[in-house]
Amino acid sequence: MPAPEKATPPTIHLLGVPVQDGTHEKGCLMGPDALRTAGLRDTLEGLGFDCVDHGNLSPAAIDPMPAGKGNALQFDAIASWTRTLAPKAYEMAKNGFPLFMGGDHSLSMGSVAGMARHAAEEGRELFVLWLDAHTDFNTPLTSESGNMHGMSVAAFCGLPELSGLYEAPLDHPVNPAQVHMMGIRSIDQKERDLLRRHHVKINDMRVLDEMGVIRPLMELIDEVKSRNAMLHVSLDVDFLDPEIAPAVGTTVPGGATLREAHLIMELLHESGYVSSLDLVELNPFLDHRGKTAELLTDLTASLFGRTIFDRPTRRPGPRHRSV
Repeated sequence: MPAPEKATPPTIHLLGVPVQDGTHEKGCLMGPDALRTAGLRDTLEGLGFDCVDHGNLSPAAIDPMPAGKGNALQFDAIASWTRTLAPKAYEMAKNGFPLFMGGDHSLSMGSVAGMARHAAEEGRELFVLWLDAHTDFNTPLTSESGNMHGMSVAAFCGLPELSGLYEAPLDHPVNPAQVHMMGIRSIDQKERDLLRRHHVKINDMRVLDEMGVIRPLMELIDEVKSRNAMLHVSLDVDFLDPEIAPAVGTTVPGGATLREAHLIMELLHESGYVSSLDLVELNPFLDHRGKTAELLTDLTASLFGRTIFDRPTRRPGPRHRSV
């Protein structure tokens, strides 16, 4: 009896989103090109995937908007990026697996909104796995800093204070109860109240320390499978411990280890339900010899099926000796 034919792997569509208007720390606009330099496309093609690199997105100009209530820096600039990225993400999702290379985490306002529209047209729900040190559920009325990368989840979940970021109110906002966060270790007090009110699922580092990453992740995967939903993964560099991933302007000690991060990606690959990916907040200006860009490339490879047996050994750095 002949072996069953293997399903054709999806084409991976790479898109650079060099936005840094959402953060106070400049440099993450270089993130997409750092990932290219680290060999992201070559790595994925080496795993047997066809890849299309769409280059870097440029935001379309929009008319200035009246100032809203609260504290939201660069609102017009973020609205321009969001209104450009959301339809682009939707179009990419119809033709394969979109991989968004950031840029700061405000890019997810557009990437997730586009994926949610695509999922709805497929008759499916969208879940979001938010791998981050921060919950990013502020609004202009609760934010202490005004930095809009801290409002991303609130935006794509349709909170009205951020509706002006989109050309029209979201037809398909993500249900906040379908946002699962892991690695959290920094939440503003007013933001905490919003999270509870909207029933966002949070597994902070205390949870991961007590039970590991497998149980909370499998609870999410089981729920996604039971509803035949799609799963968008949004990976912020600061999810990882800064000792292994220094290239981020929002470092918070005590993040995920190298092995925990790879295990998460390997389990996500085995689930077969991941439909899109953000790689965000990579700031090459703060990196050490490309260390963080290479780590994100390795983690992405694990998400697409590379195992420890075929992971290349990194070339050691220069050795110093006494004379």
